[in-house]
Amino acid sequence: MIKELHGPNAVQLELTGEVVNKQPNFPVSLIKPYSSSDKELFSLRNKPPLEVPHLEEGEEQKTVKVHKERRTRNKKEREYLVRYRNPTQEDKWLLLKDITNGDKLLRRFRHERRPEEYKIKHYCASRLKDSIEEIGKWIIP
Repeated sequence: MIKELHGPNAVQLELTGEVVNKQPNFPVSLIKPYSSSDKELFSLRNKPPLEVPHLEEGEEQKTVKVHKERRTRNKKEREYLVRYRNPTQEDKWLLLKDITNGDKLLRRFRHERRPEEYKIKHYCASRLKDSIEEIGKWIIP
């Protein structure tokens, strides 16, 4: 809603909601008359929310990925932020013993966090070790 005019080229608007603290002055070229949208033309705008599938009783949740790790106060065990495949579940902080396939997921999580130089050095060292073993087979004692 226009609050007042500032000469022929600018207006001050009355802002509400999240934009209350923003600058309320705008050039006239950006101002357009308000028109409500036609519900018949834009029927998809007020679409009801999608239904989320529910887990059957006894159906196990599949763990997809470990995102973070933390150590809580006065506890020696670490907790891991785990994401599930089922869209109804939110991420949860769990102990390693409570995560299905926890060892595999934790290995992948720690590998992704390593610096790239370490990954390359580790890869090259393992390849070099394999090459030395292969050459050792051909050397006659």
